[in-house]
Amino acid sequence: MTLTTTARGNISALAAQRIATEERGGARLTAASLSAPATILVAIGLLIPLVILFRYSLNEFVAQRKMMVEAVTLANYVKFFTDPYYTNVLFRTLRVAITVTAICLVMGFPLAYVLARTQSRFKNLLIMLVVLPLFVGNAVRAAGWMTLFGSKGAINATLMGLGLISEPLEIMYTETAVIIGIAAVNLPFMVLSLQSVIEGIGRDVEEAAFSLGANPAAMFRRVLWPLALPGVLAGTILTFILGMNAYATPVLLGGPQFQMMGPLVYGQFAGVSNWPFGAAISFVLMTATLLLSVTANLIVQRRYRR
Repeated sequence: MTLTTTARGNISALAAQRIATEERGGARLTAASLSAPATILVAIGLLIPLVILFRYSLNEFVAQRKMMVEAVTLANYVKFFTDPYYTNVLFRTLRVAITVTAICLVMGFPLAYVLARTQSRFKNLLIMLVVLPLFVGNAVRAAGWMTLFGSKGAINATLMGLGLISEPLEIMYTETAVIIGIAAVNLPFMVLSLQSVIEGIGRDVEEAAFSLGANPAAMFRRVLWPLALPGVLAGTILTFILGMNAYATPVLLGGPQFQMMGPLVYGQFAGVSNWPFGAAISFVLMTATLLLSVTANLIVQRRYRR
């Protein structure tokens, strides 16, 4: 009788193990089948064009005939990094993107905290107000800033009407105007990234810090900030990438003399039809963006593990 019971137990254990294995296999099959369409779409719509674009960047450009000649050369990359004009455009783009990211983080964190902690019945309405600007195109929002920053815009007209200035301020077609415009575009992404993470941080953790004698600054530095680092990382990387690749805002608020990498790429393709050099600039922009994003990710993750 004991042997029979043991045998039955072994059979039941084997059957349970087989069922669990089949369930895991089915789950893997289901996950693969669900992710396959998206993977194929990304490969067709992103990876293949990137490979073609990289191949173009190794070609030569005949200026007299405005045509691309098939070749394998790094001359386009050498031209970019040896010409001070193009390196200055890259550094300007980095400066603007980093500044915009810092502004969005400083302005977005308090707003995200208020949205995450509010118990008002209008919370969903407040979140919709944050999301609402995303329904308006960048060009339309830039046009709105132009009506404010112009020499006869609302700001200059108001200041001159109050007698505070005698001549219009030069706000349009400056780096300051571009930074303000891009920050306004990217701020909702930072707020939404932070708000979702802060909501997952229990209020009792903050109350415990206060009960142990921490002031609000110490609670933020020792408790809230470390726990919110995943949201900070997501928001900063997202806003940085959007800032690096901005196009409409720099063109409209910066003018033709203010060049960033996005408009520079467009000018090479649509203006002078120099596809090889435009492709090389595209890869420089993409590489710089990825390297800085990965570096920031690694630094934050190392700090988060501590």
